[in-house]
Amino acid sequence: MDATNLDILDLVQEEDVKFIRLAYCDLFGVQKNMAIMSSQLRRAFEEGIAFDGSAVKGFGTPERSDLFLVPDGSTASLLPWRPAHERVMRLCCNVRNPDGSDFEGYSRNILKKAIQRCADMGYICNTGTECEFYLFRTDEEGNPTLIPHDRGGYHDVAPLDRGENIRREICLALEEMGLLPECSHHERGPGQHQIDFRYSDALSAADNFIAFRMAVKAIASQNGCFASFMPKPLTGESGNGLHIHLSLSQGGKNLFHQGQNHSQTAESFIAGILQRAAEITAILNPLPNSYSRFGCFEAPRYISWSHQNRSQLIRIPASTEEHTRMELRSPDPSCNPYLAFALLLHAGLDGIEAGEKLPPASRKILFEEQENLRPALPHTLGEALELLRRSSFVQKYLPAHTLEQYLAEKDREWKEYTEAEDPQAFSVSRYFETV
Repeated sequence: MDATNLDILDLVQEEDVKFIRLAYCDLFGVQKNMAIMSSQLRRAFEEGIAFDGSAVKGFGTPERSDLFLVPDGSTASLLPWRPAHERVMRLCCNVRNPDGSDFEGYSRNILKKAIQRCADMGYICNTGTECEFYLFRTDEEGNPTLIPHDRGGYHDVAPLDRGENIRREICLALEEMGLLPECSHHERGPGQHQIDFRYSDALSAADNFIAFRMAVKAIASQNGCFASFMPKPLTGESGNGLHIHLSLSQGGKNLFHQGQNHSQTAESFIAGILQRAAEITAILNPLPNSYSRFGCFEAPRYISWSHQNRSQLIRIPASTEEHTRMELRSPDPSCNPYLAFALLLHAGLDGIEAGEKLPPASRKILFEEQENLRPALPHTLGEALELLRRSSFVQKYLPAHTLEQYLAEKDREWKEYTEAEDPQAFSVSRYFETV
């Protein structure tokens, strides 16, 4: 057993930890967990804890269902909103086969392979997220409603912003868990909020995003609210985006530079992502409801890039040289971050290997559907799934069974959506409480 895991065993004793949550997510980014008693943690580290993979969406079949959860000691965090006596610790897990090999269909393992490829090419990819969510009121029985928690707008303060104390609790809890929120504020929509994270390595960023969604929902519930990450919960209001910030470093030097002075490596990385953006949109925006967000309230529609212009798919925000990066503005928080980050990394690295040239920056405001000749993101999940299905790029980097499972589930969702009498009502019924 390595030193990190031994330290965690000591911490369990020191902090009066009684319950261990072994956390992982299914193929679609939905968090799962199994709770074990702290006395079983050593066995979990050494042998793993068995579970039924066939019961998890996208994992296994009944004839090959045995999988094992093996906790990653470096991800340990205490849950501040749980009791201070007989505490609860959460650990992200690796998923392994009975022979001890990595289960290839687990999205965290897929991301780890992309990170290893990046390292083999001599780069480190720093990843940061900005995530939006809504807070809604609950009824007398604690059930969520579609009534926003407040009527505030962008950067409003109390009393228009009624969520500032909830955001405060969330940020303090995240800090106590070892995550690094940088800022928080009220967003444009009524009851809508945003929390930004400091950049980290891609695996930590994905682990932290899953933990973030859990923390937001738990703390909102304790405050009598319901938090939803559904991409477009309210028709006519701002949607929830997940802006992903990426930069590359080599030898301690950031390869993204401000202004027109990006390195060729950085430009090829961006070009690779632009080239593959349409065919991975079904991963970045996995719900039928995701496509209601495009083209309004600063959510992009066209495949373009620029400096600072928020109407573009990719923009280079104004920043110091150390923090210069690209910002991808199309994804939403319903995605599986492990799959999203993995495919973005591979797309960028393919761009570097091929020496892709970055097209000219666009200076236009592209929120409206006004440029029919400009490449656009898919308009519906149906279109996005067809692009995903035909993508030789995705077939190269996702295991065949994983892609097949993903497409099968999303095809079913798209069919149900198109057959619904009221598509928005269907989306609310299907995703509002689960995303």
